[in-house]
Formats: sequence, C-alpha cells, structure tokens
Amino acid sequence: MPTIVFASPKGGAGKSTSAVVLASELALRGAEVTLIDADPNRPVSRWAARPGCPSTLTVLADVTESSIIDEIEAAAARVPFVIVDLEGTASMTVAYAISRADLVIVPTQGSQLDAAEAVKAIRLIRQQERAFGRRIPYAVLLTRTSSAIRPRILQHIREELARNEVPVLDSQMHEREAFRAIFSFGGVLQGLGSDQVSGVEGAIKNAQAVTAEVVSLLKGSAEAAKAVA
Repeated sequence: MPTIVFASPKGGAGKSTSAVVLASELALRGAEVTLIDADPNRPVSRWAARPGCPSTLTVLADVTESSIIDEIEAAAARVPFVIVDLEGTASMTVAYAISRADLVIVPTQGSQLDAAEAVKAIRLIRQQERAFGRRIPYAVLLTRTSSAIRPRILQHIREELARNEVPVLDSQMHEREAFRAIFSFGGVLQGLGSDQVSGVEGAIKNAQAVTAEVVSLLKGSAEAAKAVA
C-alpha cells in the first residue's frame, strides 16, 4: 500500500502540518491511515493526543533509526495509506524512510533559501534511488503561501524548479489560521467552529485540493510502475 513521506532538511517547512492535514483528509474519506511520527519534537503525537482524531487514523511514535523500516513495512501491510512525518534534518532515519516511499513530498516555503534546502532533499532522494535501484517519485509542495497574492519570487522559484525538471504540485498549502488551529484544538478542519477560528471553509477546500492531487500522483506512479514491469 502507498507510503507517503514528508521530507525536508529544514525545520519549519510545514512537514507536520501537511502530513496531518493529508492524513486527516484521507481518513475522512473512509481510508485507514497510519501516520508515523518520526520527528523527535513529536508534533503529530501531541495533535493526536487531543480530542477529535479520526477513528481510522492511527499515529505511531517512538520510531528510531533502527526500527523505521520495519514500522513502515508493517504498517503498509495493514492499511491502505502510510504517511511518515520526518525530522527537519538529514539523517539515516530520513534516508531509510525515503527508501521505502512510494511518493516523497518536499514541503518548501516560497523563498530562495527554502528552495535551496528542497534541492538538498531531492539529492538525498536520488541517492536512495541509486542505492536501492528503484525509482522514488517525489514532488515539491509549496507551503505557507498567500491565497490572494502571488509574489514574483514565488513564480521565479517555480520556473527555476521547472527548468531543472523538479515536479511541483499545482496545489499549495496556503498560510491559514485553521491549519495552525488544529494543533491547538485537536481534531480535523471540519471540526473547527467559527468561534474558534476564521476561514475554515477555505482551509478545507485547500486541504481537499492538495489531497486530490497527491492521490492522483500516487495513481500515476502506480500505473507507470506497471508499464515498466
């Protein structure tokens, strides 16, 4: 079953937020999901400890460098979707998780410095491809962007990534208060009330667009693998 890994050597890129939002949306669609919290800061585990975590979503923590491959493979044998949230640094844990991925998502904020960090993650993915002799699909996910303004620097980054044949998701994780709020109140976007936070509807549509594109990428990768086989 598909394993989706969120990886970036830079902290604060939006890995945990994106992982929780994607896992929640898949769970709300009725899929069983295992979300592996491999970040030593345990943001996903703290979110899951609050009320409102979907019943079809299981969070695994206390994952180590020596156990992460076994945890990923065991989860993939049990449930349709495995999502891995990794620490914001380059480590063997990150490399091992990437080696088992069906799709690596590289969250990146819209700055040149963040784009440079994304390139480091892509190099690691390509190293794992060579080491394990398999193609590992990946895509950059732009995070904390404005839903109303499109800065020139962001367009420049997209064009530069395109010139280097780096795939970038059309959907972006915009800067939204509702995405931060689920880590304060727990649960999913659909459970937030207007008295807690504004802009919930826009955040839900944003999350659904990202989820739909990720699922489409997974389907495309599976069909490509069949064609090669």
